Amino acid sequence: MSNESFLDGLGFDTLAVRAGIDRTPFGEHAEPLFLTSSFVFENAAQAAARFAGDDPGFVYSRFSNPTLKAFQDRLAALEGAQACLATASGMSAIMATVLGLVKQGEHIVSSAGVFGATAQLFNMFGRYGVQTSYVPLTDAAAWEAAIRPETRLMYLETPSNPLTEIADLAAISAIARRHGVPLAVDNCFATPALQRPMEQGADIVIHSATKYIDGQGRVLGGAILGSDKLIHDTLLPVMRTTGPTLSAFNAWVLLKGLETLSVRMERQCASALQVARWLEAQPTVRRVYYPGLESHPQHALALRQQQAGGAIVSFELHGDDDASARMNAWKVIDGCKVLSITGNLGDVKTTITHPASTTHQRIGPEARKAAGIGEGLVRLAVGLESPADICADLTRGLTA
Repeated sequence: MSNESFLDGLGFDTLAVRAGIDRTPFGEHAEPLFLTSSFVFENAAQAAARFAGDDPGFVYSRFSNPTLKAFQDRLAALEGAQACLATASGMSAIMATVLGLVKQGEHIVSSAGVFGATAQLFNMFGRYGVQTSYVPLTDAAAWEAAIRPETRLMYLETPSNPLTEIADLAAISAIARRHGVPLAVDNCFATPALQRPMEQGADIVIHSATKYIDGQGRVLGGAILGSDKLIHDTLLPVMRTTGPTLSAFNAWVLLKGLETLSVRMERQCASALQVARWLEAQPTVRRVYYPGLESHPQHALALRQQQAGGAIVSFELHGDDDASARMNAWKVIDGCKVLSITGNLGDVKTTITHPASTTHQRIGPEARKAAGIGEGLVRLAVGLESPADICADLTRGLTA
């Protein structure tokens, strides 16, 4: 029996462990995992009704599965959204959103400081007649000026990857509403445990569930959240036809990851702040990017908009030129023996990477320069280790 009618008024942590449960007649306590490609109908008439959409039951796991539904319902409850659509990855969530909302001859406005693969995807859509303009995330006037009559989507990350810039969601949402353009917000870094963009005016929330929603680096996944009309009428047909489907097993892992999201984020944010303050005191560090620091340009906005600063800390090292800055960054990374050198983030294990040569390599030097991603920049995704041990590990590279 579904517990949906009992969810109204429940707190975030309760929803994280109770939302989306629809028990089978067996009365299981843990959420069941449905590993099936298709579903059996009682008769031909029911099959016809299911395929026509007149019967709300399940049809085929490319676009409908009970385990996916449980994950979607729980994440929607946490984000305060009417509906959610799970996808195979964060990038497939972005792709499905663009395919559903934008067609040839139309236009996207995106913040300049987006994940490298996101910029590559938008540029790829240029082959099919969809143009993208990139604007500074924090410049509301630039957002306004970039909108054209053919603009169909505004897209941003906040905090941004990797410089942790903060967008003023209320201000940019107001611009989007004035022009009748939907605003999509990548909430991967903050998660609904720290901010709920739809409460601040966003129309769409995008997740790479691979990151903090899983939280342990186990599976890939993505999600799109928005109104019932957007999800079911506009985006579900795209997913049904193109098939970037989240597997039932991955959905089950992500569903269980949501149960500990709040406690993980609370601890990782506290540790990240401690590490960021320590990095600011290191003589070989030129600058630290972390919204929880008073030195961050949007610190006051972050305090208003988020519950905490997040778990991503980026820092820039001194260097006489690009080559020496990169050498210094690589020395810090190579000096670490505890931290994991990997491009992923959101794990309980702290990860470290050099964005210019990894996650943002393929967007090219000009785009990296425009986005402020220098050769001396290092991105740290703080996990659940002791902050003292994280700092001690970084010391090995910083002293090199």
